[in-house]
Amino acid sequence: MRRRRGSDSAAYEARTRDIVVRVFPTYAAEESSPEQGLYLWSYTVEIENHGEETVTLIARRWTITDGFNRVNEVEGSGVVGEQPELKPREAFRYVSNCPLPTPSGAMRGSYQMVTDAGDLFDVAIPEFSLHLPGAAMKLN
Repeated sequence: MRRRRGSDSAAYEARTRDIVVRVFPTYAAEESSPEQGLYLWSYTVEIENHGEETVTLIARRWTITDGFNRVNEVEGSGVVGEQPELKPREAFRYVSNCPLPTPSGAMRGSYQMVTDAGDLFDVAIPEFSLHLPGAAMKLN
């Protein structure tokens, strides 16, 4: 996993086989309500196929940890209602969000992919931080 700094947010990157996943998290202040314990995070995911095989993203699994170290597991088919197919040198980008009850947390996960030949494999989603600048971090 690598963390890169962009112009407006950090980028987190992981590579599995020839699939690169980048995540760009952003705090959605206008959609959040801290006084009611709601901190909404938006994240953009870019998935790039640098290989020679066509792959299809068929499922996702997320592990979401809040600032009190409480863990929530989320699984489902595809992403944002799609099961995107990525031919060699193609990319797919989507935006989603994650509500947290605390001003800090983290997410990590994996995508299940299948090749045209029917081979299943998991692709790592890099762990990324959801942390408001200036917010106190509580480490268990």
